[in-house]
Amino acid sequence: MPVVVYGMGNGADKVIDEFNRLEIPVKGVTASDDFVRGQMFRGFKVTKLSEFSGEFVVAVAFATCIPEVMEHIYSLCEKYRVIVPCVPVFGDEIFNREFIEKYESEINKAYKLFDDNSKKIFEGCVNFMFGGEIATLKSITTDKNEVFENILHFGENESYLDLGAYRGDTVEEFLNYCGGKYESITALEPDRRTYKKLCDYLEKVPNSAAYQKAVYSEIKTLLFSSKAGRQSTISAKGEEIEATTVDELCKNKKVTYIKMDVEGAEYAALEGAKATLETQEPKLNVALYHRSRDIFELPLKIAAINPEYKFYLRRHPYIPCWDMNLYCV
Repeated sequence: MPVVVYGMGNGADKVIDEFNRLEIPVKGVTASDDFVRGQMFRGFKVTKLSEFSGEFVVAVAFATCIPEVMEHIYSLCEKYRVIVPCVPVFGDEIFNREFIEKYESEINKAYKLFDDNSKKIFEGCVNFMFGGEIATLKSITTDKNEVFENILHFGENESYLDLGAYRGDTVEEFLNYCGGKYESITALEPDRRTYKKLCDYLEKVPNSAAYQKAVYSEIKTLLFSSKAGRQSTISAKGEEIEATTVDELCKNKKVTYIKMDVEGAEYAALEGAKATLETQEPKLNVALYHRSRDIFELPLKIAAINPEYKFYLRRHPYIPCWDMNLYCV
């Protein structure tokens, strides 16, 4: 059956490329009615969904965590078959049948690390990333409050290391859940323009420090593609940026909680965090969705560094399977 691709941009490019590789016919491209202005995308005139006729599948090819937009997408299921093809934010590996067959052993090993509830979410995430069925996605979505209430359990003397702090939104989240009582906050944000906004936010936050640095497996100068947004990342070209390691940051400093959302560089960041994870055993909150291998590669990496950790998986409201996080305590 042909597909109508819903969305325009990098994600839609990747989705159309994969459909072409699989010889799945693309019937056209659509967008929300307010965004349809007769523009062209990949050789298709962008058309309102209501104007397509015949049988087709709607393939959502953009990301959102805006509640009303997500509800709109879910409501489309009442009239159409809706799938959300999973293409990685970074890297070229698609979570398809060949991928599962190639990494079956590693996927199974990672699955066994989790508690029963997390295993159900893990299964759902794997099924969704493979099949893209939106009903599966909704069934494995959990509220973020549950994580902070039942897993992380902040005390009054937390020392927080925020890696990929953006404009301070996750610092604000931390302050909310620790009740404003903590020991210190250290925030890293490599994007130059976003870092300035982070500094503006932290001016009103006591015992906090910000650094315009990337986090990596070693201390070195890297090239950084700055997009003034969440997809700024280490790249083959771009601005020079100083990179440090978690172990260097925590060499003479206590850390009790690390949030790591570093746009595809999580594995390298964990490489540079071995001593800290072994000796200080901080609570961990690690993004698990930037690369297709993250769902098994990052838990296995942490388990190899410190097998004493307990592993939990949660997926918070987002379309597609983003905001999938690994929590270790």
